[in-house]
Amino acid sequence: MVSLLQLWVPILLAGFAVFVASSIIHMVLPFHKSDYLGLPNEDEVRAAIQKSTPGPGQYVIPYCKGGAEMKEPAMQAKWVEGPVGLLLLRPTGMMNMTPFLSQWFVYTLVVSTLVAYLAIHTLPVGTAYLTVFRVVGTAAWLCYAGGAPINAIWKSVPWRVAGKEAIDGLVYACLTAGVFGWLWPHG
Repeated sequence: MVSLLQLWVPILLAGFAVFVASSIIHMVLPFHKSDYLGLPNEDEVRAAIQKSTPGPGQYVIPYCKGGAEMKEPAMQAKWVEGPVGLLLLRPTGMMNMTPFLSQWFVYTLVVSTLVAYLAIHTLPVGTAYLTVFRVVGTAAWLCYAGGAPINAIWKSVPWRVAGKEAIDGLVYACLTAGVFGWLWPHG
């Protein structure tokens, strides 16, 4: 049986490979340039949000406290009139990418560790490259892309964006699977 300790190099290398690939996909390639749209009246919307001084968080418009309020005519009118949406607010100030990138790198290591854990319980020492690739790649794809359809369904992320995120996840999964297949213990 393979131990998790034997896979520390593939865990680190796969995490690093995914981190580098995601940086290239998001910062160099034009693949995600159209994922976000600007509002035509952004300054007015910003002024309205600043006036109410909400803190960082996730907001929904129109906001409804529960099922009973949903039945009220005034609330139903808000849904019909619009806008209907989700608003994510971060703390004010210049955007510092370091915390986001640090968390993302830790996540790539967590995914690599989880797929390694699955692999050691399903694949013996000496397993062929393609078998390791298939098992590890499937698990990694579920980790990296599994949230994309959920966000499209429940948070109205456009399906074209969710599709691109699933493609990103497939790239990350293939890198992870390739590293594990290459470095899988052979006896």
